[in-house]
Amino acid sequence: MSPANNSPTHMMSGLMLVIIAAFSYSAKAILIKLAYGYGAQITPLMLMTLRMVLSLPFFLVAIVLLERNQQTPLTRQDMIHLLGLGVIGFYLAAYLDFVGLSYISASLERLILMLYPTLVVLLSAIFLQRPIRTPEVVALVLSYGGIVIVFAKELILAGPDVILGAAFIFGSTTAFSIYLIGSGEMVKRLGSTRFTAYAMTIASIATLLHFGLRYDPVILHLPAPVYGLALIMAVFSTVIPAFFMNAGIERIGAGPAAIISAVGPVITIFLAYLVLDEQLTFVQFLGATLVIAGALIVSRAKDTKPT
Repeated sequence: MSPANNSPTHMMSGLMLVIIAAFSYSAKAILIKLAYGYGAQITPLMLMTLRMVLSLPFFLVAIVLLERNQQTPLTRQDMIHLLGLGVIGFYLAAYLDFVGLSYISASLERLILMLYPTLVVLLSAIFLQRPIRTPEVVALVLSYGGIVIVFAKELILAGPDVILGAAFIFGSTTAFSIYLIGSGEMVKRLGSTRFTAYAMTIASIATLLHFGLRYDPVILHLPAPVYGLALIMAVFSTVIPAFFMNAGIERIGAGPAAIISAVGPVITIFLAYLVLDEQLTFVQFLGATLVIAGALIVSRAKDTKPT
């Protein structure tokens, strides 16, 4: 998508929106890890439910505002596609991410999530018979090489739980990659903001249904800071990046936005060091550099963005 207005003010506002969105999204893992620190009674499903319940009103308001004088009414097929994509891309991917973060560091989690551009390439080649070009092969080697380096180091330090946690996060990345492959036409038809509002609403409902099946009354008696962290997560790391990233892309284009978003792992590594006392090592930055390089190579060829 190319920006419609190339004025310096318009471009600068778009740049700031994307930077804020990238920072907000990168902070999500930090907030989750902080919440887990308040006790083993705080389960991934419980924390994710709080996040979705608190963010849901914002998306419902967005839908009401967007549907005023809407020229493209939703069809039954649109709703079916939104249902599937919302469940896969925002409910399943998020749930696996929350579970994985109960086992591994925020730094490693963010690096694995950053594999999504290269995973889109692989899945497209396998299921859509899309050929993998030479630059994409280089990207795959760099990205997965970087993950192996960081993973091996963390496995030595943290033990076998890292394998389980990394598997959950990779599952989250795979679900999000499938969502990206399937969402292209819907985003073109509905617009990215409208699509995101509906998909997040559907994901919130799916989360509530999941929690309803495994209801735990402890959710009503958690330490007060956990509710505060959930609220920050809902607003700062869910609603803001969802809408700011879309607005930023409209101003500066998807390619530049993808390049800016690629610094996410570095932001998370620094925040994890400052807030969670996670290690800050050369190995982490070497791995992050390789992963980011691979993501940038793919992003130059095909615009993708985190959600």
